[in-house]
Amino acid sequence: MLKSPALDVPPEPPAKRRKTSPEPESDDNTPAPIINSTVKDLAAQLDEAERKKYVKGRKLGSGQYADVFSAHLLSDPKQVFAIKKIKIGPEVKEFGISYDSLREIRFLQELNHPNIIKLHAVFSTKSQNLNLVLEYLPQGDLLRLIQDTKGTTYTPADIKAWMLMLMRAVHFCHVNGILHRDIKPNNLLIAADGSIKLADFGLARAMADPFQPMTYNTITIWYRPPELFFQAQHYGDAVDVWSCGAVFAELIGREVLFRAWPETEINMVRLICEKVGTPTEDNWPGVSKLRGYVTPSEIIPLRPKEQWSASFRAIGEVGVDLLMKTLTLDPRQRLTAEGVLRHPFWTSEPRPSKLRDLPRRGGGKETMGEDLTQRGGELPTANGEGGKKRGDKVAKKLDFGIMTK
Repeated sequence: MLKSPALDVPPEPPAKRRKTSPEPESDDNTPAPIINSTVKDLAAQLDEAERKKYVKGRKLGSGQYADVFSAHLLSDPKQVFAIKKIKIGPEVKEFGISYDSLREIRFLQELNHPNIIKLHAVFSTKSQNLNLVLEYLPQGDLLRLIQDTKGTTYTPADIKAWMLMLMRAVHFCHVNGILHRDIKPNNLLIAADGSIKLADFGLARAMADPFQPMTYNTITIWYRPPELFFQAQHYGDAVDVWSCGAVFAELIGREVLFRAWPETEINMVRLICEKVGTPTEDNWPGVSKLRGYVTPSEIIPLRPKEQWSASFRAIGEVGVDLLMKTLTLDPRQRLTAEGVLRHPFWTSEPRPSKLRDLPRRGGGKETMGEDLTQRGGELPTANGEGGKKRGDKVAKKLDFGIMTK
């Protein structure tokens, strides 16, 4: 089988999963308090040394969850970063840090890819606030470009370039055993060179034993696949692919594809039935056995390709075929991230835009600050059509459990 050029791997080697070694048992003849004290002193010295490498600049954004500052290396002022200072809240007193922050740190430390935001360092301050030193992405997020219908125009070639970068990032996560579980336009930050960076790993999780129950109440509601609305407790990388398909449709139409109002789960299921078709045993064998399976009484047939083409003609027949295969109801029939990258869409005309030709938007510094102050799973409070607040309705508080749910 010929390899798709979309599957070209970056120069960085794949991240290796870290194995956690058990803590050594204490020897009765060794005074444990002295050892613990020595370790703590050493850790504090290393932490202070790391902290002193950076000079914090002006505040880029502030929120209930975090403050974001610009920063540069003390040894090289030209090397600029964004420091995300996570605040300690009453809900995290027991552990000193929220679960979504631990997830974000854990997975960003393991992932090194040109289309995933890079975590350079982590250090704490005297007030116990945790600081994440992230790469500086001055162009804001993809959501602002989509919403800026008066000031920003883009082409099918631009959409293809953005989606290709997103799919490469998602494929890299999946081959390294990680589900992102919160893919949406405002988690796609834009670098100075125009490249897309997948951010916000606060809801991510490692792919676990297929027999281990997983939470279904995750992924921002507009980008959540139908199997999670039906309370599937076992799922895989297909959940991220559905979210990518929803982003794809949003880029083309410049509006959210699955935007129910009010934002209830039953309204979302009804909207998916209207736009894609009603999930039934015929198109999704076994779906009726999912414990949350509820659909409107009227059965709506699967939307034919002609209707998809009429709504998304800008990307052509090959693009429409890819869009339909990312939004397939049955997750077992939905394309994998690798399957998406092998699709002929990427080699069809027009070819993806070069980075230098992609549209940009000003005001990125403040925009990046706003993005990074969000807690994992949140949408920014930008206004959508009709002045409605761009709500979230994302997962309830997750049961952390060893970061498996």
